[in-house]
Amino acid sequence: MFQPSDSDAYASTETSANLLPAIAPSSSPQYEPVQHMLFGRPSMVQAIIKHLHALNYAEPNEWSKLMPTGRGSEVMAVLTKKVQVN
Repeated sequence: MFQPSDSDAYASTETSANLLPAIAPSSSPQYEPVQHMLFGRPSMVQAIIKHLHALNYAEPNEWSKLMPTGRGSEVMAVLTKKVQVN
């Protein structure tokens, strides 16, 4: 039921939207692919992949399988990462 306002009473005219902090419209972050290639003996390539995993850069299963290059015992592995562009 409607009640007349008291002239001595204070009522806030702010809405809940006015009480929230202003948030700038967010745009989606942009990503660009970057490829990493490792070449070397299988044991060295695997060691580097493990080292990059220990640094929390890439999971070992994100790398390609070791592929022979045709140069003796040399292999290569490829990793494609999406890197955020500022």
